[in-house]
Amino acid sequence: MTIQATIFDNLRFNGPEYIPARDNIRLGKQITAIYELMKDGAWRTLEGIHRATGEPEASISAQLRHLRKARFGGHTVNRRHIGSGLFEYQLVIKMNI
Repeated sequence: MTIQATIFDNLRFNGPEYIPARDNIRLGKQITAIYELMKDGAWRTLEGIHRATGEPEASISAQLRHLRKARFGGHTVNRRHIGSGLFEYQLVIKMNI
């Protein structure tokens, strides 16, 4: 079985429960799937991202926060309220000049 490389393979996740040997491949695939979906700049709810990627909504929220961090690209993640406590998210890719 071959493990597909992701654009985030060389980056380190962190957290109190994070164990690199156990979590890095899974989290790398997860953030890559979310990035690949969201890079088109479309607005989506967490539920919409979940339906498209199969990733849990809590993980999607965490990965969107990661994408804002410099080590994950320093991208802009916009958020807008659409009613009844529901938000949509938009990824704006930071262009390196």
